[in-house]
Formats: sequence, C-alpha cells, structure tokens
Amino acid sequence: MVPSTEHPFLSIIMPALNEARRLPNSLIKVDEFLKQQSYTAELIVVENGSTDTTVQVVEDFAKTHPYVRLFKGEPRGKGRAVRRGMIEARGDYRFMCDVDLSMPIEEISKFLPPTLNGVDVAIGSREVKGAVRYNEPTYRHLMGRISNLMIKLLVLPGFEDTQCGFKMLSAEAAKDIFSVGRMNGIGFDIELMYIAVKRGYKVAEIPIHWYYDADTKMRAVQDSFVIFREMLEIRRNWSAGLYKKRT
Repeated sequence: MVPSTEHPFLSIIMPALNEARRLPNSLIKVDEFLKQQSYTAELIVVENGSTDTTVQVVEDFAKTHPYVRLFKGEPRGKGRAVRRGMIEARGDYRFMCDVDLSMPIEEISKFLPPTLNGVDVAIGSREVKGAVRYNEPTYRHLMGRISNLMIKLLVLPGFEDTQCGFKMLSAEAAKDIFSVGRMNGIGFDIELMYIAVKRGYKVAEIPIHWYYDADTKMRAVQDSFVIFREMLEIRRNWSAGLYKKRT
C-alpha cells in the first residue's frame, strides 16, 4: 500500500541529530518495509540541532516519498525531539525508532495488532525471554544491567529494559503522556514509562532481535550518571504532583 494518509494507522517517529551518514540507508529500509504492509503510515523525522546535512538528506528523500514529514530546528535533546514527533503524529499507533535501526524495522509488526492487542505502551526489550542480542561487547552489556538495576530500584520495578530506543504508544497514551513529560534528555524513556505506569496504562515488554552498533551515541559511564540525576528529578516531579491524571 502507498503509505500516505491524513489519518495513518502507524506513525514512525525518528529523532535525528547529525545523522546524514546513516539516514539514507535507514530511510530506504523503512520505505521498503512500509510498501509491503496493508496499512497506511507516515514517517516523521525530527531534526534537532544537526550541524551536518541531515536536513537536506530528509528533504531530498521526502520529494519522492510524500508520507515523510520533517520537523527541523528543534533544540537538542532526544526527549525533546521524540516529544515533538509524538505530538505532531497523526497515527493510531506511534512508534519511536532510532536511526541506526539496531532493531530490524520488520520487528515493528510485533508491536501492532493483530500480533499485539490490548497494550497502551509496548517497549522493545533486549532482556526478556525470546530477545536476542548480537555483537554486543560484554562490558556494554554489564554496564546496561547495572544501569537497569538502578532504574528498577529507584523508579521502575518490574521492567528489564527501559532504555531500548524502540517503543510503541497508542495515540491516546502518546498524547496524554507527552503532554506532561518534562525530560528532554536520555532519561525521557524512564519518565515516559513512569508516567504510563502511574496513570494506569498497560505496559508490555516485547522481546526483539537487537544488533549492537559500534557507532552508538550512548556513553556507558557518563550517561549512567545523567540517568541517575534524571531519575531523582522524576521522583521529585511525582511528589510535586506533576504527573498525576487531570480530574
């Protein structure tokens, strides 16, 4: 199906910071996948503070792919970019997706009906039963597990992988959660799930196949300290009533 509509079934949101090198291949992979689906879709790229030709790459691709929407000039911060994309999206289901496609794009089907039903927030997981990691250095995996343990102890018990960059939200959940979300940096994933749990949404971890990318922008040690600081901020925000449902 030609993936273009004013009210698509699926919106894919892809934050992009200095991604001119990786984007062309990723855009082609997304396009090939969507052309094989029976539903309509849109791809939203949110460029936030790039100093390379990221904007030009997307604009050139969009000329022949009208379902691609570009929002450019968003200030830096992955959380800020994803929030913009989720709010601008028009799809019934809204999927956030890293440019590197470390999870093969075909796995999106695991997050959608009819494969998955009755879930408001579905998060890709590299840790639950059925998940497979490829080529990840042992030290990176160990750092990830330590970070996740900290997250479980402080804010999100019961979830094995909060930081995977692939997550699906229903339109209702996306609009509600991102209307009160405040995190602009890497801790936005944790905040997103924290709000979802506190507001009573059904959250599920979906096992995925995940390929380590040596060009990852995640910094194992530095980002762990940032996440710790942002978790404390999330707890303060909850105590201040900033995440509670409106009555």
